[in-house]
Amino acid sequence: MASLSPGFHGRNNRSLVERLPPGQYPTESFPVLSAGPTPHVPTDRWSFTVTGETGESRNWTWDEMRALPQERPVVDIYCVTRWSKFDTRWEGVSPDVLTDAVGTSAGYVVAESFDGYTTNLPRADVTGGKRSFSPNVSSHHGMKHWAKTTS
Repeated sequence: MASLSPGFHGRNNRSLVERLPPGQYPTESFPVLSAGPTPHVPTDRWSFTVTGETGESRNWTWDEMRALPQERPVVDIYCVTRWSKFDTRWEGVSPDVLTDAVGTSAGYVVAESFDGYTTNLPRADVTGGKRSFSPNVSSHHGMKHWAKTTS
């Protein structure tokens, strides 16, 4: 088993070993897996767009996104590639704030990344405090991931 911080006390009283699912290994790094090279987008070229079902769009620059109310959840990540990262600190914006800006009532959200990867999710699974659009995770500036903010 990989070493973990000796001074770690965690969010709860369970030891890290008890929190580690069978077949998983703990990591303190943030393994980035992708189908190709990970794109690096300078913050002066970075943008985020939400388009509602009527076609109305709202764009945010990096600085505008960082100026929105920020959430700071701390969650465990259990990756399908067998690694687990405990007490990962995220910082980001609630999708509720973003979808409210275009007044959408759509039942689904389609997320598209800089390199064209897309995924669709029921809106109810990403709103209501369940997710956070997080451009910063555990000091890894510029990463764009969805963070689960509820258990």
